[in-house]
Amino acid sequence: MRNLLNFLIRYNYWFLFVLLETASFVLLFRFNHYQQSVYFTSANVVAGKVYEISGGISSYFYLKSTNQDLLDRNIYLERQVSTLKKALKENQVDSLEIDRIANALGDNNKIFKAHVINNSLNQVDNYITLDKGSSDGIRPEMGVVGGGGVVGIVYMTSPKYSVVISVLNTKSSISCKIKGSEYFGYLKWEHGDSRYAYLKDLPRHAEFNLGDTVITSGYSNVFPEGIMVGTVDDMSDSNDGLSYLLKIKLATNFGRISDVRVISALGREEQTELEGRSVK
Repeated sequence: MRNLLNFLIRYNYWFLFVLLETASFVLLFRFNHYQQSVYFTSANVVAGKVYEISGGISSYFYLKSTNQDLLDRNIYLERQVSTLKKALKENQVDSLEIDRIANALGDNNKIFKAHVINNSLNQVDNYITLDKGSSDGIRPEMGVVGGGGVVGIVYMTSPKYSVVISVLNTKSSISCKIKGSEYFGYLKWEHGDSRYAYLKDLPRHAEFNLGDTVITSGYSNVFPEGIMVGTVDDMSDSNDGLSYLLKIKLATNFGRISDVRVISALGREEQTELEGRSVK
């Protein structure tokens, strides 16, 4: 207590100065309209900035969950749009039937969330490691999709992890087509730029333009139809001259992959088994 009193006595003139300054500011802003308006304007600006920063910080911490929800929604909408357009074009069915088809999309595939924990870009054959495995329901030959589009195909699994053959892998071969067309080819990557791959074996009579969207064809049991792959960047003839070779700018930025979704088509095992019997 004595120390506190000694401190107050020692610096009493500073406390008196602060008290008088506070009183003068109160009188100034209370009885002068101009200074009062300036004060409230400045106070509102400062408060607004504080709220903006606070809101930005709060939003940042919710970005991960928001991005996951957007990724799920993006995959669903791409498949929905593709299926609905196909139904309208081929069958001209009524709106009730279109709704039924759209609702069936979620029943045809199971989607698993996963996070990328290892990724390579500069190898001849690049692989991606996910933090989910067989104990989470992931199996080989399942398709992997990111926020931009196709990422790769599950190659092998352990109970807790999965290794994915990236699109940036010479072993990768994904059936794709030009959006709005039924002509398809196979997406292959040539070692080099991670932004581009090539759509091979597209028939010569197929019609397309530079900038057209390339999507999965649905002609396999790995990816459903309509998943984004990229856009046509350039074209040339194949070596045999019987088909086109299209340079595709990939929609997925493989240098920034973080959260992905693994797609499991229901009935895939049955289809694979049946097709295996027919080959024999």
